Amino acid sequence: MDFTIRAVRPEEHEELGDLTGLTYLNDGLLLHGEDDFYLDVLRDTARRARESEVLVATNAEDRIVGGVTFAPGGTPWADIAVPGEAEFRMLVVAPAARGRGVGEALVRACVDRARALPGCARIVLSTDGKMVSAHRIYERMGFLRTPERDWQPIPEHSLRTYALEL
Repeated sequence: MDFTIRAVRPEEHEELGDLTGLTYLNDGLLLHGEDDFYLDVLRDTARRARESEVLVATNAEDRIVGGVTFAPGGTPWADIAVPGEAEFRMLVVAPAARGRGVGEALVRACVDRARALPGCARIVLSTDGKMVSAHRIYERMGFLRTPERDWQPIPEHSLRTYALEL
């Protein structure tokens, strides 16, 4: 599958928001299903694009097949990254495009952006324990588990963390 990684365009905000929300919903990553408050956050690509960097993977027909949010440490979309680090969040790949390198290409684009940031020493991420295929990508790329940074965004939901030294 041929695809391109680039910044999301304003006219694509809704499409990526729908893909992100549906991915989390269909993959069972929202504790309260369609009633989960986080679904609105996932769908709000316009806000993420204003406050961070949002990348998409597009296929040969320029249709979105994946997306990710990239944030330097200490900025609004960095959950765990501190200054001197970067973070990526909300990595999604359309079901029909999975297993074709899209997720890894999006992660590589984030790593490249982190390396380009002055003073950035590592890139970090949080992930649900259910995201086993994503864990394989991270580990294959050299990310290491950082259990001391694991956290709970809400009491009943634990997230694992990984980091890659740059």
